[in-house]
Amino acid sequence: MCGFAGFLDIDATTPEREAVVRRMAGTLVHRGPDDEGAWIDEGAGLALGFRRLAILDLTPSGHQPMESDDRRWMVVFNGEIYNHDELRRRLGDEVTWRGHSDTEVLLEAVSRWGIERALASFDGMFAFALWDRLERILYLGRDRIGEKPLYWAKCGGRLLFGSELKGLKAHPAFDAAIDRDALGLYMRLGWIAAPHTIYTAARKLLPGTVLRIKGNDIQERTYWSARERAQALAGSYSGGPAAAAERLNQLLRASIALRMQADVPVGVFLSGGIDSSVTAAIMQDLAGVPVHTFTIGFDVAGLDESPYARAVAERLGTIHTEIRITDDDALGLVPALPRIYDEPFADPAQLPTCLLAQATRRSVTVALSGDGADELFGGYGIYRSLPADAARRRAMPQALRRAAGLLARGLPAGPLNGLAGLAGLVGRSKRSYPGYRMKRNLENLSTLDLAQMLGLHYGRWRGMPNPVPGAGSASTVFNDPSRQPELADPALAVMVLDALAYLPDDLCVKTDRATMAASLEARLPFLDHSVVEFAWSLPTSFKIEGDLGKTVLRDVLYRYVPRQLVDRPKMGFEVPIGRWLSGRLKGWADDLLAEDRLRRQGFLDAALVARCWREHRSGRKNWSAELWHALMFQAWLGEG
Repeated sequence: MCGFAGFLDIDATTPEREAVVRRMAGTLVHRGPDDEGAWIDEGAGLALGFRRLAILDLTPSGHQPMESDDRRWMVVFNGEIYNHDELRRRLGDEVTWRGHSDTEVLLEAVSRWGIERALASFDGMFAFALWDRLERILYLGRDRIGEKPLYWAKCGGRLLFGSELKGLKAHPAFDAAIDRDALGLYMRLGWIAAPHTIYTAARKLLPGTVLRIKGNDIQERTYWSARERAQALAGSYSGGPAAAAERLNQLLRASIALRMQADVPVGVFLSGGIDSSVTAAIMQDLAGVPVHTFTIGFDVAGLDESPYARAVAERLGTIHTEIRITDDDALGLVPALPRIYDEPFADPAQLPTCLLAQATRRSVTVALSGDGADELFGGYGIYRSLPADAARRRAMPQALRRAAGLLARGLPAGPLNGLAGLAGLVGRSKRSYPGYRMKRNLENLSTLDLAQMLGLHYGRWRGMPNPVPGAGSASTVFNDPSRQPELADPALAVMVLDALAYLPDDLCVKTDRATMAASLEARLPFLDHSVVEFAWSLPTSFKIEGDLGKTVLRDVLYRYVPRQLVDRPKMGFEVPIGRWLSGRLKGWADDLLAEDRLRRQGFLDAALVARCWREHRSGRKNWSAELWHALMFQAWLGEG
């Protein structure tokens, strides 16, 4: 696990290239505190900078930037190629191996097989910048699911790239103009969907893609498509539930075994829920000696999962560490969030995830996590509720749906000129102004498309004016049919939509930045592409049974842990943002959400945001989610 940054001068020259690229890479020291490196091709105008977190091959043989044996290729690489030993055997003795790093295997696979065949053979999480010295072509590549980040921008005749935006910003040619459309997207979702970033000039490379840059010719190619693979595999599994559980058990054991490889200590996050318990149980079974498990506990009734994690750890016989989190711990971290997350990001689970990562890093350098299981095996209620809602709406008369849509678009965001009394037809809520809830329900009634429904599910500021005046509609998987899967099974369609958007752009971002800020490598066994593709091949009845999700995964877990230890309602991280905003964060929020400050900055609707803050402060209404989105942007803006 590492961080890299660099640039290619195309139509302009960067003075003092080595100094600049070292400064760019230096912003990523948290991703790689163990080593640094830089390499310049002066004739081509290319500069590669690197920071290393040593996981495999701790010797200088793992140093980057790294050159291929034939000296044609140079690479900087972030992540892990988990099947590097198998690939090394396939490459054979004709390679003069200098060490045992996966970076060297990546290079030699590309050198001998070409980029397409090499990428098809990789099992891992990765982002890389690969330079072909012979053809003077730069390749930027990202893993299939999007576990590892990769940003790029074309600014002032230069192509900039790196593991985080802060690396690009360190180049003097970077254009830091804010993208209002992306800001509008962020204010709704709390995260910025790829390929967008908060900056107009910068882009996220989509998962499963490679960018090819030769001079001014920039081409993006998809080498693995979640949408296409899901469409091809849907409903293809022909075995029964017991056979499916056995196959999933085998796939997870193989995935976890590969992710246990390291020349440094390895542990596992354990919440006591289904996903982390499966991961910890298999890891313990494979290890043969007690593994390290880590959990966090809250001193808040109803939010604390630590007793469940403790019980699972005792059953498995792990070396268990329980970290108690207080309000002081969480609130003390809030000012650092803009620096850690690099662009506005408002998933409140970022706070406990960062604190867990910091505590875990004191004992190990690598931690496995159960992230991704919910999205693959039907763990969220939306995989039941959204298809059911869509079916009910399809049964309604088309004229009624059309009228609901027209009325929703036509209703004002404030008093409804005599229509306010109709709000009683759809209920009242503390989160309301006159007509707020009615406008939301009318919007819901008029929407049939599952992708739009999922976007509305994640959306905030609904039923209100756009909180970013002048922002247009940024293209996402929620509104672009060409990026959406064509699947007959609506539950699977919602899961795949999550794998295309929420999983890489929220969940993986949350985990990557939180762990990397602590110089900790997180590995996600459920996101092995063999596990992902198997999940998509299963019928929904193997995943969702009545109100119970992850059925087949539970069947795997019961092989290792008694069901009474893990059968309970899903909890997850719930952070008391509303209470903090009404209490100890009130002064901080007062400053960031002051109406005159918002008006001077000119990004957010000052009157709307300030009104919501006044209503929240008074206790009349609960706008904690919307305000957290605004506050994380404001705090990020202040950092810049």
